Amino acid sequence: MADSSTQSIIIGASPDRVAAVICDFPRYPEWTEAVRHAEVVEEYEDGYASQVRFTLDAGVLADEYVLAYEYAEDISRIEWHLTAPSRMQRSQRGSYDLVENPDGTTTVTYTLEVELSVAMLGMFRRKAEKMIMDAALKQLKRRVETPGAAD
Repeated sequence: MADSSTQSIIIGASPDRVAAVICDFPRYPEWTEAVRHAEVVEEYEDGYASQVRFTLDAGVLADEYVLAYEYAEDISRIEWHLTAPSRMQRSQRGSYDLVENPDGTTTVTYTLEVELSVAMLGMFRRKAEKMIMDAALKQLKRRVETPGAAD
């Protein structure tokens, strides 16, 4: 059974800029340490990715999988799910929720639910989830806030 974890971070940019970085999947290997390759395999008519193949190598966790994406009309929510079980995962669901703050920053809330195909003690799985989420949010913040990096 999969447990859901949620974390938030404040990023010094507009929600549109944050969403642009999140949705630029082919550039993930430039700023996401564990992603070795990301390829859009299917798009919606509006050009947003509907399916993306990822190759992940995070040391003990190496995997290749395809995620299907859906977007809120105003791109304030980006959500995904695993299209088929992979070598390491039975299921994965996640989302980014983007909320604009009065000072022009964006609060990004990342929710992730993963059911692994391999057995892992609960405390180790929770620690791994926390590390993955911390890294994902911090790397996203660094990418969005670094001048010229996401252009």
